[in-house]
Amino acid sequence: MNQVTKIRSVADMECGESAVIKSVGDDCLDVHCHCLRLLEIGFTPGQEVTVIAKSPFKDPLAVSVRGTIIALRSSEASCIKI
Repeated sequence: MNQVTKIRSVADMECGESAVIKSVGDDCLDVHCHCLRLLEIGFTPGQEVTVIAKSPFKDPLAVSVRGTIIALRSSEASCIKI
């Protein structure tokens, strides 16, 4: 049976959920993309990321990576594939 796995991002995660980063910004076509900044602050493939909290409208969200809690916009979190 063929199973199609949906590509998920950190923006799709629920509070308390953890996952390993597979890629950052692979499908971003925006010239002003923030993916380089995400890589620079520690969102690199192979790192574990945990969603700590989401605001009521799911933007921004607080995530933990490498022992640091960082607030991300949902547009930024959608660049981080898990």
